[in-house]
Amino acid sequence: MEIAYYPGCSLHSSSALYDLQTRLVLKKLGINLNEISDWNCCGATSAGKIDDFLAVIMPARNLGIADASGFSEMVIPCSACYSKTLMAQKLLENDQGLKNKINAEFSKKVTGSIKISSILEVLLANLNELTGEANKKLIGLKPVCYYGCMLTRFPYDLPVSDNVENPQGMETILKTLDANPIDWSYKTDCCGASASVNDEEMAFSLMSKIMQDALARGANCFVVTCPLCQLNMDAYQDKFCEKHGIDKRLPVFFITECVGLALGMGIKELQIDRHFIDGEGLLKELNIL
Repeated sequence: MEIAYYPGCSLHSSSALYDLQTRLVLKKLGINLNEISDWNCCGATSAGKIDDFLAVIMPARNLGIADASGFSEMVIPCSACYSKTLMAQKLLENDQGLKNKINAEFSKKVTGSIKISSILEVLLANLNELTGEANKKLIGLKPVCYYGCMLTRFPYDLPVSDNVENPQGMETILKTLDANPIDWSYKTDCCGASASVNDEEMAFSLMSKIMQDALARGANCFVVTCPLCQLNMDAYQDKFCEKHGIDKRLPVFFITECVGLALGMGIKELQIDRHFIDGEGLLKELNIL
């Protein structure tokens, strides 16, 4: 099976390990990813703060390239890229005038023919294959599944398969692999996103509340899909915990790391050793490694 693939900027830079894991895991499940050619930044959260038109035209160009690729589906692991691309597709579907205006400048036109899927949608659609290929159980792993705000919050109705108020995609995947995901109150809360750069105090306050609830529930790790959530909760964990008097630390794994481990992949292959907060100790303690 072959599908189109849009990695976005983070997966080619600060979260390159997420790109690597996505390719490894999906290939193991019989899915070959075809990265679309000459893609550009989707605009993330920044473009919309500057110009509404820019926030649409940036992901729209990628949609045109994807539509012209001939594939029926495109997976986007980054939650922000997925959200912005899906919203642009829906907006252009509902506004023919805007669609015509944008397409007039594109060599590859937006047709709306390609299905935009998150990493969770692709994994869930191949759950039987995952169950068949998994040779390692994640027994003892007690994660809180942290979806963040970009994967679940949209300004209008979009054709998403999960419950946006209480998503369960990660829980379903992890339970299949014998992990024990814990229900909690902060699964769709914002971590502060890029405010960690220009408003550290506010961002650290948000992250500390997420951390405190995870610890109060008895979690031993976070599992995420968003590269910015992962970066914030991992890279800044020592700082925001110290500032807010939190003694314990929790590793922050991508869902692809958990799936990769269940498929028999190791620390070096998945690059789990690149995290700021150590996860190897927990995995060895639980005999997952």
